[in-house]
Amino acid sequence: MCGIVGYTGQADVGGILVSGLRRLEYRGYDSAGVALYADGDSELTVVKTSGKIVDLEASMQAELPESKPFSSMGIGHTRWATHGAPTQINAHPHSSDNKEIAVVHNGIIENYADLKAHLIADGCTFNSETDSEVIAHLVQQCYQGDLRAAVTAAVKKLTGTYGIAVISTKHPGTIVAARSGSPIVVGLQDDETIVASDVSAIVSRTKQVIFLNDGDIVTATGGDVEITSMSSTTVTRESTLIDWDVDEIEKGGYDHFMLKEIHEQPAAIATGLRGRLDETEGTVRLGGLRMTPMDMARVPRMILAACGTSYYAGMVGKYYFEDFAGIPADIQQAAEFRYRNPIIEPNACMVAISQSGETADTLAAVREGLMKGATVLGICNVVGSTIARETGRGVYLHAGPEIGVASTKAFSCQVTVLAEMAIMFGRTRRLSASVGREMVRELARLPDIAAAVLEREAEIKVIAEKYAAAEDAFFIGRGYMFPAALEGALKLKEISYMHAEGYHAAELKHGPIALLDEDVPVIVPVPDLPDKEKTIGNMQECRARKSPVIAIATEGDKEIDAYCDDVIRVPRCQEFIAPIPVVIAEQLFAYYVAKARGCEIDQPRNLAKSVTVE
Repeated sequence: MCGIVGYTGQADVGGILVSGLRRLEYRGYDSAGVALYADGDSELTVVKTSGKIVDLEASMQAELPESKPFSSMGIGHTRWATHGAPTQINAHPHSSDNKEIAVVHNGIIENYADLKAHLIADGCTFNSETDSEVIAHLVQQCYQGDLRAAVTAAVKKLTGTYGIAVISTKHPGTIVAARSGSPIVVGLQDDETIVASDVSAIVSRTKQVIFLNDGDIVTATGGDVEITSMSSTTVTRESTLIDWDVDEIEKGGYDHFMLKEIHEQPAAIATGLRGRLDETEGTVRLGGLRMTPMDMARVPRMILAACGTSYYAGMVGKYYFEDFAGIPADIQQAAEFRYRNPIIEPNACMVAISQSGETADTLAAVREGLMKGATVLGICNVVGSTIARETGRGVYLHAGPEIGVASTKAFSCQVTVLAEMAIMFGRTRRLSASVGREMVRELARLPDIAAAVLEREAEIKVIAEKYAAAEDAFFIGRGYMFPAALEGALKLKEISYMHAEGYHAAELKHGPIALLDEDVPVIVPVPDLPDKEKTIGNMQECRARKSPVIAIATEGDKEIDAYCDDVIRVPRCQEFIAPIPVVIAEQLFAYYVAKARGCEIDQPRNLAKSVTVE
């Protein structure tokens, strides 16, 4: 995996592929390559390299003859290594033995070893350690004059996940792409077609796109596309208009996408609240749930499924559904969900949370929930994503594109949407109109609260730089601050490579306290809320072991100063929204630690933005 771009049309194919791949850099990658076709050639020209897009550009300038008439058909790829090291040989595209066919692939082919053994026995020669190379050889083996038929026959032999794009010297101007578990989107324009794994690679040329479903195979020629099923019957997919501009995936004057997206949170939260809050009735209007008050009142249990940052947002959501609506709620690690044979009662409601809407483990959980009869709702940021389509109901974040690999605004918007949902469910049950109105008014304050945290950026930067040389850190918290502590630790380890662990504050003395000393800072979200005194006790335990303590505390709370070495201030707010300003402060802290350590912030090593493999 990681990023796919394919182009067929009349423009500069090499330039379009490189531009598209650059738009996909945020997903994380360790090598890159392109395959191009020159009119009349019997072989495709493949250029690939380990390293970054800038290295690929240099290789293309050195290796592509200026005199060669490259036609406007090509595929490109950024790879995040799974099978085999990040080397030039293992980089995509991969070619067939006769060099007539080239393939780029995202996903994991689980039966590649068996396929490879059979292909070698048939005389195929393999050059890489990847699972992806088997696809190129399979397509060649299945080819009998019809590229689409060859791709269809080849993918039927695959077990696992794939998003692929294929070109052949025998079919100038044609790209065949297919998907199963790994996203493929097709950009439509009058005289050209772009195939990609992400709309970011497309929006600079067109906003009209088609998202493929699993089992779809698309044949693109210039401005024409035809989609068929695995049984080779024609299928129709509705097109979608992308509602954001290419400017939104530029840095806009910020040093990093991550910092830009941290600063976009007030506006992103405001967008997620606009038109949804009903202060008169003390409720929220979320038509995308497609549930009546009676439907919501009958729900016996909420099941939240997610991974990574979305999982920590789901932990906050669990508290919301139980505290506001009195509905028992479980937060499930999506990767485990389908393997546990989960118990799902009649009328149970499942919420799948994913920024990209393509997270493989969460999508698998969605399918298991649907199979077992749950009402499944999606919380996604990407319009038209697979989870959004397969659930058919839920809430979009409308946070705009998130380019930084380490998620920031998605978390705050996910927590905001979960609060909205819980209030809406609560009003059908035990949440009174007066309390609902108070909560809706507090939600309306959220953009200003988020903006107030950002005003503390300079202070947070100074504190972050003070501790940037540490190699270990702990985050501890209670109640709503426990998921906030986990998310803070995740952000710090993701981008600064500092070892950071999040714990419930009460768990500190059950083992982690043995690791504390003067070189191990402890970051403690401790706003002026219930359980503050208990958390202060844990802070004193840390200081007794000589660990520096950094408190994230409420503005005006002077009591906390006596129990910490440094303090980051956040605005006073109700308990249920406190995780959002706290996490924004943690994001800034992590960012400036990483910057002081000279780390690659937007593309942390070994990480990918959309994890579309298990």
